[in-house]
Amino acid sequence: MSVPLSQMVAVTSYVIKQKLKRRKRYPLVLMLEPLFKCNLACAGCGKIQYPAHILKKRLTVEQCLKAVEECGAPIVSIPGGEPLLYPEIEELVEELVKLKKYVYLCTNAILLKKKLEEGRFKPSKYLSFSIHMDGLQEEHDEAVCRDGVYDQAVDGIREALKRGFRVTTNTTLFDGADPRRVRKFFDEMMDLGVEGMMVSPGYSYSKAPDREHFLQKDKTNRLFSDILSNKKRGWRFNQSPLFLQFLMGKHDYECTPWGNPTFNIFGWQRPCYLLQEGYAHSFQDLIENTSWESYGKASGNPKCQDCMVHCGFEATAVDKTFGTWKGLKDSAVAVITGKL
Repeated sequence: MSVPLSQMVAVTSYVIKQKLKRRKRYPLVLMLEPLFKCNLACAGCGKIQYPAHILKKRLTVEQCLKAVEECGAPIVSIPGGEPLLYPEIEELVEELVKLKKYVYLCTNAILLKKKLEEGRFKPSKYLSFSIHMDGLQEEHDEAVCRDGVYDQAVDGIREALKRGFRVTTNTTLFDGADPRRVRKFFDEMMDLGVEGMMVSPGYSYSKAPDREHFLQKDKTNRLFSDILSNKKRGWRFNQSPLFLQFLMGKHDYECTPWGNPTFNIFGWQRPCYLLQEGYAHSFQDLIENTSWESYGKASGNPKCQDCMVHCGFEATAVDKTFGTWKGLKDSAVAVITGKL
């Protein structure tokens, strides 16, 4: 695995503390969306579908920091929209680093090289640029609905690595993905020198323009088994090995949507990053007054039956790692052997 030791220790100690306090629901990663505005209109993303007056809105740095304090999660992921369009992004990142939060700035990297050349960010073990890469050039440019974006992203990755920044990738796979091409893509990302890769199946949520190419559960299991069954030793993933095994169909987990809570211009989104079924005015309100039993596979909710997305199940996998001896053993074996 590719997670730095300091981050691994911070997350491990945090999870153990939650276990000792017997907290059933605790956050692991805060999904902080300072704005929905983007410079792409990807077919699998619904953020850009908001009306113009919503796309003009953004959170203040103070609102962002208050949400971080409320939540208390050790990791803060900053998606969007495109966070590099957020005028105060440098200030926000600097403040989060001061708080010793591990920050994953999720960007399509169109603006990354320019921002780095202007000296807008400083390298830190607490900051990682998480680059949106949905496959090789052909697949990625098709997914983001614009030619040339793959090359811009690669340029951004190289510039960030050259300047000493942590760089990871995040990849969403859809129905029709070719396992051989995905494996070649993993090779290319490792050759570039990225720290680690995050991968997840797409999910058919209501605002996405293209809802025909999202994966169902059985197809997800087959696809990820084909990709990962003979995993190369050199591939580094910025994810729990139990989550990758879950994608392959080796585990049957329930969703823990409170593990990756979302805060944006509307408030705390219920119940998760993908389903938009109301908002809470505080993190405590989200945790205590959300009808969690109405979501997840066991609930029978049809919206949840095929979902295997990282924001719902990565926290489950981490909880299983530290909550059961079997989970701890399976994780250790995967890390030591490099096999899934």
